[in-house]
Amino acid sequence: MRVGGDGEDSGLQAVLLDMDGTLVDTEDFWWQAEVDLFAELGHRLTPEDRTHVVGGPMTRVIDYLLTRTGAAIRPADLGAQINQRFVDLLDGGVPLMPGAERLLNTLAAHGIPAALVSASHRRIIDIVLRSLGAQNFAFTVAGDEVPRTKPFPDPYLTAAARLGADPARCVVVEDTPTGVAAAEAAGCPVIAVPSIAAIEPGPGRLVLPSLEQVDLDLLRTLAATRV
Repeated sequence: MRVGGDGEDSGLQAVLLDMDGTLVDTEDFWWQAEVDLFAELGHRLTPEDRTHVVGGPMTRVIDYLLTRTGAAIRPADLGAQINQRFVDLLDGGVPLMPGAERLLNTLAAHGIPAALVSASHRRIIDIVLRSLGAQNFAFTVAGDEVPRTKPFPDPYLTAAARLGADPARCVVVEDTPTGVAAAEAAGCPVIAVPSIAAIEPGPGRLVLPSLEQVDLDLLRTLAATRV
């Protein structure tokens, strides 16, 4: 796949976007699924617990929740039940985050490839794409399709390789510290729009309050600093 589009001369080759909490407002759905399930198991989750589980991956979420609560449930069963409850909550559709549709339309209008890179499994991504629009992405990378998911760099390295792009010229848009860690480990510049857990600015990392502040000039500027 050829990268570049109108952003090629600026250094920008592609934009790699997280899904949950970044493009779609699903973090509340995940949390509700976890809270309801653990209430039935006799355990109360707190807002502090939420800061530990946001951003996944599911293996880390399960390890944390079982260690924290001591709930009598097998890890595999817990993961399956959380995912099923989340899927049930998605049935009514998924709201897009403010600025998400405009950003995707801008990338398409200027021929800049966009890829969806999520720690969620393929089953979840395909459901969310009904609301988000599969046509907005060159391809999608699911958490169960890479050897290691976020916070490891594998998902973003996989996306850059499929595009034939230099990771340093692919701007990543993320909402969690886990996702930011994955992007930076891959060598990508990052725009962070925190959803639940705080994210501090850093070298090659811009922190913004909303996707509504993300425009083409900003993406080009961030990519150009890494060339």
